[in-house]
Amino acid sequence: MKKISILGSTGSIGTSALKVIEDHLDKFQVVGLAEGHDVNLLAEQIEKFRPKLVSVRDELSVKKLKDKIGTNPVEIVYGLAGAAQVATISETDIVLSAIVGAAGLLPTVEAIKHGKVIALANKETMVIAGELVNKLARESKSKILPVDSEHSAIFQSIEGHRREDISKIILTASGGPFLNHTKEQMAKVTVKDALKHPRWSMGAKITIDSATLMNKGLEVIEARWLFDMSPEYIDVVVHPQSIIHSMVEYKDGCVMAELGEPDMQAPIAYALSYPERINTKVKKLDLSKIGTLTFQKPDTDKFPALNLAYQVLREGGTSPVILNAANEVAVQAFLEEKISFNNISVVVSQTLEHLKITQSKDIETILETDKMARNTAWSMVEKVK
Repeated sequence: MKKISILGSTGSIGTSALKVIEDHLDKFQVVGLAEGHDVNLLAEQIEKFRPKLVSVRDELSVKKLKDKIGTNPVEIVYGLAGAAQVATISETDIVLSAIVGAAGLLPTVEAIKHGKVIALANKETMVIAGELVNKLARESKSKILPVDSEHSAIFQSIEGHRREDISKIILTASGGPFLNHTKEQMAKVTVKDALKHPRWSMGAKITIDSATLMNKGLEVIEARWLFDMSPEYIDVVVHPQSIIHSMVEYKDGCVMAELGEPDMQAPIAYALSYPERINTKVKKLDLSKIGTLTFQKPDTDKFPALNLAYQVLREGGTSPVILNAANEVAVQAFLEEKISFNNISVVVSQTLEHLKITQSKDIETILETDKMARNTAWSMVEKVK
């Protein structure tokens, strides 16, 4: 039986993972949960899965949770330190890293240092610290298994093949809700419009990133580090049906792809059960009903975020840290209706132009750069209002 700790248990990935686990209690046991926002849902998860340790956002959340769970003997901790404790429980075999944003970096790094298997849904870990994370994983013999549907598809398409035979990685993108909008139409979209993803059910931040194509840009950076591929060998193609989750092209011209209904339970289940496969409640794919699969090049004039991601990959150093931090600020500002949709990428671009790029020597440098970039990005938000 595999013992699981989940970082971000009340988010979309965390709740999907617990659905998978609930269907296979003979294979998995939940030993730790960490969440940041929904104490009520966490209380329900504690009642159902009986973890030994949980972490919440702050001391006030500790009190709220204790009131909810009564005499349940679970140990409660809080903050980043608490999340790190959940990530490093001695008997934990697999840590599902699903905290959204740069906040997931430190607890994930602690899990890696302790040699845990990481089911990685927090792409920001690789975006802002990919080189360092890979170094730590080699030293601790920690294995990183991708959970993002695109990276899981690549991982599955590489299995059983020689890495030296790969000629290209092809990430697919749905194109988001504004694929067929003009730039003028996009300037007028509302938060409600942007949160209507045509294919996937995700949290607000990731949904907005999908609408700007920044999510795909972050995935390009993540793929660079997960699969040790230079950016010129990583392509993006828009595939609105979201049936092909990504592809790998080999030097003989053959292309391997992973197909399935757009449901995160499938890649989550694969990461948790690897190298085995387990049954899921994901709807079976019926290509005869779908009929047509279409593909097109991304329009980087309408969606400049994708080019920004390739730019920072070429620049290296702390530039991906700045990109990610500025984007998190810009998305928050848009959700709070402080800037327009099109100005999300403007804030990111201006923040990158404003800050000097240095070497990402260690985690401390990354965290300092992240803080500086956030402060700068907020000042850019004020300028583009």
